[in-house]
Amino acid sequence: MITLLRTSAVLLGGRRYWLLPLLPLVWLAVQALMLVAGMRPALEPVAAQNSLIGVPVAVLAIFLGGRIITGELDQHSLEIAYTVPGGAHRVWLGKLAAAILMLLVSLVLLASVTYAFFTDFPVLQGLYGATQGVVFYLVAAMGFATLFRSDVAGSLATIGVLGLNRLFGAFRVSPFWNPLAVQEADAAQMLALNVQNRIGTALAIAAIVALTFTRAERREKMLSG
Repeated sequence: MITLLRTSAVLLGGRRYWLLPLLPLVWLAVQALMLVAGMRPALEPVAAQNSLIGVPVAVLAIFLGGRIITGELDQHSLEIAYTVPGGAHRVWLGKLAAAILMLLVSLVLLASVTYAFFTDFPVLQGLYGATQGVVFYLVAAMGFATLFRSDVAGSLATIGVLGLNRLFGAFRVSPFWNPLAVQEADAAQMLALNVQNRIGTALAIAAIVALTFTRAERREKMLSG
């Protein structure tokens, strides 16, 4: 299993794949410089889950998601994947698991730095919310890339969705739903929002993965053109 995950990580990010989880730390470095220079106010706990942790890791997730299936088109190895015993989905599941592990490492790193140097926040709640959003955009990028048969087009489409989500739907309905951002809601409303956003997003992730693998298993469609 470890060998499979390492091989999948190399296929996704190259031999220096272990550097990828560190890249979102650059975002925190920029935020720290802005704070020191007085270019932005002090950060509140509500900013931790998404602005400091979730969104920068989601950008990395979009890059990795676009490469899980259609990255093999550029490497001319997709046809080989269809010959794997048990189905090509075994290869894609390995790469999906490797991507999630790399993203989890990055999330923990950013959460630790955020808590130590920027603002305190409910760690478990913040990490869960950030992880849910990151995994959603990982599989969304995988799905768009498979639909367009291009990792670049898939990544651009997913970045557009992420931008719209941040612009129009950041609070009540969102893969990055943050309870700290909800104001004037009673216990019943908070429970309904939890079910809607937590369970709903989990079901959406499962559905996207299933639909994407179904599309990708259509060998003639994926290899045509």
